Amino acid sequence: KRTMTLIEKNGYPDFVYMNAAKIFQGIHTEKSKDKMLVRYGSNLESPMLALKDEHCRRLSYELAFNALKYQDLLEEILLDSSVYPCQSIPDELTSLLVVMLYDLQSRKFEARKIFDEEEPVAEVQEVGHYLYRYMTKLAAALARCRIKHDALSIEYFVPKTIWKQEQRVSALPFCVWVNTYKISLQDVIRDLETKGLTKVESVSDFDHYTYAMDQHCHDVLVFPSSLKEELLNLDLFADCKLLLQ
Repeated sequence: KRTMTLIEKNGYPDFVYMNAAKIFQGIHTEKSKDKMLVRYGSNLESPMLALKDEHCRRLSYELAFNALKYQDLLEEILLDSSVYPCQSIPDELTSLLVVMLYDLQSRKFEARKIFDEEEPVAEVQEVGHYLYRYMTKLAAALARCRIKHDALSIEYFVPKTIWKQEQRVSALPFCVWVNTYKISLQDVIRDLETKGLTKVESVSDFDHYTYAMDQHCHDVLVFPSSLKEELLNLDLFADCKLLLQ
């Protein structure tokens, strides 16, 4: 998990971008011909590239759906910067262009690190080099979009229906499994209590530093949503002693 966190901060392996592009190609919003300024070509019919594990599969889907959330903004950046259209990038790779642009802006337009063990994908390398050549123009285009819409961050550009859904999801309690192959429930509870967490009877009693036992599964704990980021950084998660449901 620590290794993957490092990779995410420096970008993703080529196969994650390629798979995210294939997913995005199938879910992107199709616009009417009179409004279609960015063309996505035909579906990428080739199969998904082999993924190392479940985490990489989730990264591919997460990247694709983030690109979908900000599709209108990303297209506006490409057009405003004159980075699109480009004769060297065929329409069939537009999905890859959009997915990689989302990731590039999320890293504040810093070039991604190439890992030694990574197996390069020619299309990803081509699109990546193209975007890096125009990073200054792309960053300026994003700044103009934010000024134009008086937006403090790109979250402003999320469609209202999706924003409301995310707000509801972010408020939900979350569950974790105790990996009893590595640690006992009693040791987990002892560890949590040394970190200041208090056990309560049910989720209706949640305060900030509290947790509850699941009523049906004896090895599942439930926490308030406000603790999620803090808890995921604990060694209990890094060592796979606790597993996020």
